[in-house]
This record gives sequence, structure tokens and C-alpha cells, in this order.
Amino acid sequence: MKLLHFIADGKTKLGVWTESGVLDVEAAAAEFGAAGGTVPRDAEEAIAGGEAALRTLRRLAEAAAASEAPERVLLPESGLAWAPCLARPNKIVCIGLNYRRHAEETNSPIPSSPIVFHKFNNALTAHQADVYLPRTSVKVDYEAELAIVIGRRIKDAAKERALDSVFGYCCANDLSARDLQMRTSQWALGKCCDGFAPLGPYLVTADEVGNPNDLRIRCEVNGEVRQDSNTSDMIFACDEIVSYLSQHMTLEPGDVILTGTPEGVVMGYPPERQVYLRDGDAVTVEIEKLGSLTNVMRSEAG
Repeated sequence: MKLLHFIADGKTKLGVWTESGVLDVEAAAAEFGAAGGTVPRDAEEAIAGGEAALRTLRRLAEAAAASEAPERVLLPESGLAWAPCLARPNKIVCIGLNYRRHAEETNSPIPSSPIVFHKFNNALTAHQADVYLPRTSVKVDYEAELAIVIGRRIKDAAKERALDSVFGYCCANDLSARDLQMRTSQWALGKCCDGFAPLGPYLVTADEVGNPNDLRIRCEVNGEVRQDSNTSDMIFACDEIVSYLSQHMTLEPGDVILTGTPEGVVMGYPPERQVYLRDGDAVTVEIEKLGSLTNVMRSEAG
């Protein structure tokens, strides 16, 4: 199932992607009823509700498909005002230098343990949203990443069971101001600028994704392919990452883990070829089974 958030009537609403259009969950529940189930209002409530919430969403989607659903129930995707596919994650945990060829292109040693840093909710933004390049940086870089979304509380998980806690996956762009990132040994300043964590367009449930470490991952800038790899190049696979983090912190439903980026970032180019993101650049992250996430860079006013 592909869940998403969109904005209508001044509020963020939950949608479900279907072949006939995007199901407005609130409108569908008003039209068809919830059949005794609790209807989630957003992705976080769908995660908290577990399989029962997903069953309710499936029933509503099936009811819409089997009927002449009114236009207010099934919406054209092309007309949506998107919102991030998660609205309020408790944690956004990121893994650095987690693709072997990316570590090599930046002349960095292969990590012996996952490199962990964080982003914050101010960095969240949506598919098709503009991202404003901070005035304090001239070296903003793209990073196509697979995001893991936790589905149930997990602590001290064995690697073999770690993925049982995952609700789903989505595309992410770990935008990075390299000049700010490298100013000190701590990366946070270059990672936490407003809008530096585009997420979406969909949150795809784990059952539709299968093996997260065998997905093609790409990034294009203005239609030019910059990154083209596979999640199989990760140094620490998804189950290892979730297990490792759970040894050190309790992971909660709705937590997001960004798993690192493949080779092809601007920082990995020879200095004479490094052209960082500029006003008007359109960046698209595409991951197999998860869709495409596009954002346009804009100069920050002032």
C-alpha cells in the first residue's frame, strides 16, 4: 500500500494511491463508512493502528474501486498539493558514508561502524516543494537516500528480526551544505537547514517493497543522471542499521532512518567539476518501487 499526505481545505489529509486515483481517506470514510474500524487520519495513526488500520484502508480503497466513487473521494494525483509522507517523526536518524563507492569517491575510509547523525523536523519538506538554499552556504549538495520508517517500538533487536519492526520505506534527499557540514567535526549544521529532508511522495508498506537491499536508486539534476546505483552497495544493510541503532536507542513508531547515499554527489567530483546546486535546479530522487521525489532549489530571499 502507498500512503501519502496532501493538503486540502487548509489541513493535511491522508491519501492512499490507487490505480484509479488518490483515495481521500476522510471523504471515503464519510461515503462508505468504516465497517467498524478506526479510520486513521494520517500516516502516523496508520502506523500506530498496525494491521487493523491497514485493513480499514484497504476496505475503503476496495469500496471506492467497486463503486462509482464521487470525485471528492478519488482525486487526480496531478492536482495534489503534497505534504511530507510523515508529518511528525520523533527521530530522523541518518547514516553517513554507507555506500562503498561513495566512501571511495570522497577518499574516506570505509567505516567499521555506522556513522550516525540526525536531522530535525524543520528539515522535512514535501514532494514538489521548493527548497530554499541558505544564504550562509554556497555548496549545497544532493544525496538520494532510502528512508526506513519504523512501525513498532524496538530495543536491542537482533539483526535477524530487525526488519520485522519496519512499517515501510520512502524516498529521501539528504540535502547537505558541504561548507557548513565540514566547518567542524560535527556534521549537523550542514544537514539541518530548513527543507533539507524532502520525504515522499509515498510511504510504501514493507510488504510491497520486499528486500530493501536490492533496489535501484537514482538522482537526476535538471534531467541529468548524477547517481545511479543499487541499495546492495550499502556497507551496512538495512537490517544491520536498524539492529545497531536499537542497541543504543529505543526506536519508536514513525521514526525515520536515512540509510546513506551512493556515489555521484557533487562533493565526490574533482574540484574543477564541482558545481553545487543553484537557483532553479530540479532534483529528482527515484527509488525502485517507491516512486520519484522532486524538489526545485530556490535562492533564499533577503
